[in-house]
Amino acid sequence: MAKQRKIPMRKCVATGEMKPKKEMIRIVRSKEGEVSVDLTGKKSGRGAYLSKDKDVILTAKSKKVLASHLQAEIKDEIYDELLSLVDGDNK
Repeated sequence: MAKQRKIPMRKCVATGEMKPKKEMIRIVRSKEGEVSVDLTGKKSGRGAYLSKDKDVILTAKSKKVLASHLQAEIKDEIYDELLSLVDGDNK
């Protein structure tokens, strides 16, 4: 009998929903304070997860959820990159 693998779950900082890690996008702040999108999920630093949903990303931007969670300023380029990643997944 094959043993079932545990699926790592993460919480979306915008919605509070728990989802499998693979359905989320990780945004990371390095020790130097640089904020970037972490596609591998392995960069070192403080991480925050967002659902791969355009509405969730726009909500996070308007409420400044990432900025408060990562305690850093989030530039518009980060949100643009997140939106393009989500649009690419939907096609």
